[in-house]
Amino acid sequence: MFLTECPRDAMQGWGEFIPTQQKIDYINALMSVKFDVLDCGSFVSPKAIPQMKDSGIVLDEIDKTLSDTKLSVIVANFRGAEKALKHSKIDILGFPFSISETFQHRNTNKSHEEAFDDIIKILDLTKSENKELNIYFSMAFGNPYGEFWKWEDVDFWAKRFSEIGIKNILLSDTTGVATPDSISLLFKKIPEKYPEVHFGGHFHNRYEDSYSKLKAAYDEGCRRFDSAIKGIGGCPFAKDELVGNMPTEQVFNFMASEKIDISQNLLHFESAFNIAKKIFHF
Repeated sequence: MFLTECPRDAMQGWGEFIPTQQKIDYINALMSVKFDVLDCGSFVSPKAIPQMKDSGIVLDEIDKTLSDTKLSVIVANFRGAEKALKHSKIDILGFPFSISETFQHRNTNKSHEEAFDDIIKILDLTKSENKELNIYFSMAFGNPYGEFWKWEDVDFWAKRFSEIGIKNILLSDTTGVATPDSISLLFKKIPEKYPEVHFGGHFHNRYEDSYSKLKAAYDEGCRRFDSAIKGIGGCPFAKDELVGNMPTEQVFNFMASEKIDISQNLLHFESAFNIAKKIFHF
């Protein structure tokens, strides 16, 4: 299992500003857990996401000697990618590309084709800097805007991104509309057509729905999952009522119940969980 912890996703929509040092301490605690990746910051407009305006400062203070965990940040345009890559500790850039055209405009102020053109330029930049680029297929399982959804639309964009050389695509259930059936459908139909691409699951869901969604993806071969402690977070541009992330503790529970090896340090996870309690008041 390839696991990404997403403190950025948890923090970005939090109402009160989280002090910079508290973010640094929290992310360093997560580094000790030894996740494969930490999605820990974003380089987008501070007016749009004021909670993440200190991402550059936070990144520079992350202790990469604690583990081999890679650091990922979100960007929404080429200028953001340039700013992000001034910070040498970053390993991965993530770009949110929406299957819903409405959400693409809402999230990045771009059309599909404008976003695609931007991604081509960002991909060239990451290659020149020896970094990775992850594409998040937002609204991959449907949308709240009344737009008709079909799996072939996801396949259309998977093909186009495969053709330009994208190696990592996260099928993202941005507003919690996915069902076990739709998850099974996408992971059965699409990854086998593009063996050169690594597909993962980035689910937003109610706490009690965690096992069924993880099981649906896992049974169709998915081995890459994003999550956040206690499921806190969600995309502030998606809809008014945020649906939280896949809870990390539920991922570990799933792995234990399915007898899947857990390579992360669970004692250090408990310590990070306790820090999260103080930040997010749960």
